[in-house]
Amino acid sequence: MGGDGIGPEVTEGALLVLDAAESRFGFRTEREVVPWSSARYLERGERVSREMVDGLRRLDAVLLGAIGHPDAPRGMMERDIIIGLRLGLDLYVNLRPIVLYDERLCPIKGKRPEDVSFVIVRENTEDVYANTGTIDGSGASQTARVEMSFTRGGIERVVRYAFELANGRERKRLTLVDKANAIQVQGLWRDIFEEIGAKFPDVERDAMYVDAATMWIVQRPERFDVIVTTNLFGDIISDLGAAIAGGLGTGASGNIHPGKVSVFEPIHGSAPKYAGQGVASPVGSIGAVALMLEHLGERDARAAIDRALFDGFRTGRIKGVDAGSGRTMDVAQGVAETVAGGA
Repeated sequence: MGGDGIGPEVTEGALLVLDAAESRFGFRTEREVVPWSSARYLERGERVSREMVDGLRRLDAVLLGAIGHPDAPRGMMERDIIIGLRLGLDLYVNLRPIVLYDERLCPIKGKRPEDVSFVIVRENTEDVYANTGTIDGSGASQTARVEMSFTRGGIERVVRYAFELANGRERKRLTLVDKANAIQVQGLWRDIFEEIGAKFPDVERDAMYVDAATMWIVQRPERFDVIVTTNLFGDIISDLGAAIAGGLGTGASGNIHPGKVSVFEPIHGSAPKYAGQGVASPVGSIGAVALMLEHLGERDARAAIDRALFDGFRTGRIKGVDAGSGRTMDVAQGVAETVAGGA
């Protein structure tokens, strides 16, 4: 699902790397193009319905490029497609690795790749994103309202996922990020975090408020291993994490329901001003393919792609992730050749 703007271009680049991984590791994928986008809406007036989303359940995974067009109604197709996929397919985990591929990319002085290496587990189906809200009245009395809502079941499953993830990592450390001191309903997150944490004695756990977390992510990113947080806060701090790793162009994410069809995408937007120029970085989309392969059980292929990206930045073959730092397909071809060659 290439989507809008630079989405089709970076997706094409990422599929080159997938081709190389298939060739080296001896698996095969069957691929189908799903042409949903804001541009398609502008051309045909076609929205994306819940029934259309349900039709994707027959697939194992979806690779998404980017959604958004300046001429489309603001946020409409993003809600149809991005939020529609997350809610319609119950993709309750948003997984965002924060990876510093090379020290030169980090805007914080003296931070090395080993200092910026953590994972954000964002709850993906509740909070304010799941509610449309209302805008009532007019003039000075106009009021906008939307409910911040959580369920015990929704919190439990994402917190358990985060503990299991942390338990399988070397540092075995999990941090809950919330605002339970000011938003009292988020105290439920604290309660559930402690309840489930008692079942994972090998995982060191702590909790902090989101304002403090944003400070520590900048000042001491090395203190984090796995973070679990709400939908709203996760949206914000994951972009902050990407910024200290070199920008949104470095970031990949998975929208996951373990064992079921899941959606993988770069975290950058559609950047329409660069569309068709072949200058957008495919790094985030390549990272999304790596996460997708992990989800599909091809862990060796995921590791090979990760190593190829690190190698590309270390050797300078990948100059950066800003638009124009390299030709889209040249970067993708270089990563694909490294994967195929056994890096």
